[in-house]
Amino acid sequence: MNVTNEASIKQVSMVSTGSVSIHPEHVSATRKPMYWWLFTSRRWTPPLPINVYMIEHRDGLVLFDTGQDRASVTDPDYFPGGITGVMYGRLARFDIGPEQTLTAQLAAIGYDIGDVRTAVISHLHQDHIGGLRELTGAQIVVSQREWDTLGEPQPELRGLLTSHIDLPGLRWRHIAPEPLADPALAPFTTGHDLFGDGSMVLLPTPGHTPGSLSMLVRRPGRTPLLMVGDLTYDSALLERGQVPGVGEKRKLADTTQMVNELRLRNPGLAVLAAHDPGAASSLLAADHTRP
Repeated sequence: MNVTNEASIKQVSMVSTGSVSIHPEHVSATRKPMYWWLFTSRRWTPPLPINVYMIEHRDGLVLFDTGQDRASVTDPDYFPGGITGVMYGRLARFDIGPEQTLTAQLAAIGYDIGDVRTAVISHLHQDHIGGLRELTGAQIVVSQREWDTLGEPQPELRGLLTSHIDLPGLRWRHIAPEPLADPALAPFTTGHDLFGDGSMVLLPTPGHTPGSLSMLVRRPGRTPLLMVGDLTYDSALLERGQVPGVGEKRKLADTTQMVNELRLRNPGLAVLAAHDPGAASSLLAADHTRP
């Protein structure tokens, strides 16, 4: 994989804005319909991280996703009421301490929230947009297809808390896939080069949501990184072709196959998911491995 500017990326780091427990059927799809297991399953996973990735690019600090809002565990009115609120309670259990806000987590590893120039949102579910209210100085990048889902019927039933997304003072940038003349990205033929230097390329990876994005980070002399949001909850499951239990299964399977093809073409490619407990060690290993 060639990057036009060899000094584009200085550092890649990761923090977690708390933890979340979900049902095992959420992690790996079964034959059970989603609403059946959502309301009947009594099993929960151990706490999983809510990962946010930071990339020091020569043009400024970039985030991939923004984590979960601590207000979701402190504000009784954060979630909708009625049966929709019950659904959110059955979907996930969060544990977020006062020191686990996005601002506090960035500060703990030496970054100021005001230094964030760009935040790329993989998709608009609650545990990826929680830091938006802290990012009034940044440009927020989301796919146009994902943004369009906010206007479709019953967004809250599809995991979209519009009142926590379309906030005043935010600078949104909606991007659409464009042709990519880079054979190293095959089988992906469309995407968006974030800075025009090949170092950070946004790839359409629909399935979990219609407009989900992944971000390929290419650093000369080190193995590339692919940040995939909720395309998977475990890199090993993705490698085996297993898809999660939330989303459109056929599209998830097609996208998973494309990502695995990209992996085969680029040995060592590190897949970093939003809730994979192994992501931190994968990132560390990638920092010490040459392609």
